[in-house]
Amino acid sequence: MRWMETYRSRVTTAEEAVRSVRSGDRVWIHPGCNTPVKLIDAMVGRADELEDVEVVHILTLGPAPYAEPGMEAHFRHRALFVGGNVREAVNAGRADFVPIHLHEVPHLVTSGRLPIDVAMIHISPPDEHGFCSYGVGVDATKAAVEQARTVIALVNQRMPRALGDSFVHVSKLTHVVEVDEPVLELAMAPEVSDVARRIGENIASLIEDGATLQMGIGEIPDAVLLFLQDKKHLGVHTEMFSDGLVDLFEMGVITNERKTLHRGKIVASFVIGTKKAFDFVDNNPFMEFHPNHYVNDPYVVAQNDAMVAINSAIAIDLTGQVCADSIGTRIYSGFGGQLDFIRGAARSKGGKPIIALPSTAKNGTVSRLVDTLLPGSGVVTTRADVHYVVTEYGIADLYGRSLRERARALIDIAHPDYREELEAAARRRNLL
Repeated sequence: MRWMETYRSRVTTAEEAVRSVRSGDRVWIHPGCNTPVKLIDAMVGRADELEDVEVVHILTLGPAPYAEPGMEAHFRHRALFVGGNVREAVNAGRADFVPIHLHEVPHLVTSGRLPIDVAMIHISPPDEHGFCSYGVGVDATKAAVEQARTVIALVNQRMPRALGDSFVHVSKLTHVVEVDEPVLELAMAPEVSDVARRIGENIASLIEDGATLQMGIGEIPDAVLLFLQDKKHLGVHTEMFSDGLVDLFEMGVITNERKTLHRGKIVASFVIGTKKAFDFVDNNPFMEFHPNHYVNDPYVVAQNDAMVAINSAIAIDLTGQVCADSIGTRIYSGFGGQLDFIRGAARSKGGKPIIALPSTAKNGTVSRLVDTLLPGSGVVTTRADVHYVVTEYGIADLYGRSLRERARALIDIAHPDYREELEAAARRRNLL
């Protein structure tokens, strides 16, 4: 098998592999649970030899040493989604934030608008034909690999072999660094709060048997899963797959038998979870992984009848504008796939786009349903795109409603302590 000779000839150490990174290069980092920590550390170890290297990624796990103070002359991060490990750097001006829909990220790379010089990836060992799986994350990394001058692969014996449009041949790998170590994990919340449980129960009331689901990570999606155990024939088409979906599959709740696209298959783009989800994904023909340009494309999403998209928000104003990426002028996260799935579900036959959030923040001292968004806040989902808004106090259906009707509906699901204040504000604005 000639591919095996090619593969063996490219095996090296992390320190040697990252010597192919040059000053001025743009480096793609495999995000999520695929974050190649060993390669990142080796690259940052060469900081004194490098200048003006741009590090590009979506959400990564673990530290981001290239974004730390003192690294400005050597590295600058370009964030396509802002995680906790780079949030301070972005807001301090040491890193850059790019507002972009997740389904557009692969095209940003393949179009040449964001050319990639080096791709650092974390993948499975090759199969008998010389193909490595991208494992628990295809996302936009497949596009980066196809365009990069140099591909440095961390090949991990413990990386699951995920199926679908999720493979790279060893001939595409410039350098191979072999490891046998646990894949990075991000666990579900240890317990679900009463507020999240009430939100989850409200959302579950909107989900009918045979629906296809998209949901993210966090306490509210975890809470929704608790109230779906009596549902039948649910399907999954989601950017992110997590531990809780494994439980529903094992209970027989998720069957995908009524899906109108990829019937019988869970479709996802990446996993954020633990070994529980990784073991489920491994070589499982029940699942198909595809890049974000496919999974998140609103046109593709809409081909799933009864598509239910569940997404979160930081704040919503009385007209229905959804802020989900910032707190005032401070960037908090990014667009991600929120609008991809909100618009896809809106176009789906019988679809339900849902924005869910607790009614308050900071231990009840701040209302998340507000008269107007804080100055500088970003609107991720426009008032024209919003359908259902869910808090622990109920469900507001805003689609096709006037500003007056929206204000009334949103005040009714706000925390009782803030309803009088919101109503007075609405009256000052002639919304009521």
